[in-house]
Amino acid sequence: MHNSPLHCSGGLLAFKLKLVKSSLPTKLFKGKFKLNLDFLKPKAPALIGVDISTSAVKLVELSESGKHFTIERYVIEPLPKDAVADGNIANLEAVSEAVKRAWRLMGTRVKGAALALPAAAVITKKITVPAGQTEAELEQQVETEANQYIPFALDEVNLDFQVLGASAATPDEVEVLIAASRKEKVEDRVAAIEAAGLKAVVMDVESFATQAAYELIERQLPNNGQGQTVVIVDIGAAMMHINVLRDGQQIYSREQAFGGAQLTQDIQRKFNLSAEEAEAAKRNGGLPDSYEPEVLQPFMDSLALEISRALQFFFTSTQYSSVDHILLAGGCSVIPGLDEVVASRTQVSTMIANPFLNMSQSARIKTRQLLLDAPSLMIACGLAMRRFD
Repeated sequence: MHNSPLHCSGGLLAFKLKLVKSSLPTKLFKGKFKLNLDFLKPKAPALIGVDISTSAVKLVELSESGKHFTIERYVIEPLPKDAVADGNIANLEAVSEAVKRAWRLMGTRVKGAALALPAAAVITKKITVPAGQTEAELEQQVETEANQYIPFALDEVNLDFQVLGASAATPDEVEVLIAASRKEKVEDRVAAIEAAGLKAVVMDVESFATQAAYELIERQLPNNGQGQTVVIVDIGAAMMHINVLRDGQQIYSREQAFGGAQLTQDIQRKFNLSAEEAEAAKRNGGLPDSYEPEVLQPFMDSLALEISRALQFFFTSTQYSSVDHILLAGGCSVIPGLDEVVASRTQVSTMIANPFLNMSQSARIKTRQLLLDAPSLMIACGLAMRRFD
């Protein structure tokens, strides 16, 4: 059994580069799911971005006029506790029901979905190969290389690759990025979407989707972010994801086990509440006056310390010794004053990520609510942008 690259740009890789086309009659997914779209055609099919995170399902639909985007609709639908654990779907029915509810609330007719796998579920490796190979030769070489780097049998994985361009070191070679994921990781997400009545069209990687959304944010930075090192800190419920970009390209990534669930646990302990009560109080308020000085401020200090430590890991494992900007994303990023606490601790310019800042908004969108939700929608926004690749 061969594991070929996808036949279109809707593959595991989210870079806006043309994928190598395969002549092998294979499918990435089992069952009725087929990828036979070509995103290089003038009219790409409608897609919504679907981000399945630990705490919620997030859907975003964008439209485009010229080079200008409009956010048409979005929904954030909470997930039951432990429905998704460590990036894996643990309760398929609960996730599927949440996707179905979110899609109905969204009020769209679009059923095509772009999904993403957690970066930890995808193995990537950059290799150099001789230039001028035929597609069949390149496919064979990629499969041979993949055998060396992937600790699973190739018939257990979905394999994709992308030619990045000529090698800077050797002109007669090209750089190729290989990406692979265990089939069950892919199939679980496809099953959750299909059970909700949607059609999975694109399978991406969360870090690449974040990178796509960053293209909208870099315009907000001095000199459009050119020549600058930018750290995106996505603070999820259980995990903090660190992506470092230089001129829009990822140069480093890391995950740290710290997130919004820590604040919920702190509230539980301090005020003797259940997990559900603590989560509701965190979101809706109503806690005693001692909450901010005794619980929230220490949490923000701890979070800033974790970000500072992540930067130190970056400095010690790369040739870089400084960064220019920190972008905070995820649900915790909108805690009032968190950006100032992080900036004070790290001594780095810090801002809240908002990929929708320069977009038009449909009449359905509530501007004030979107401002609060935007940092949590980075991945879903990047996935929604795949419609226009």
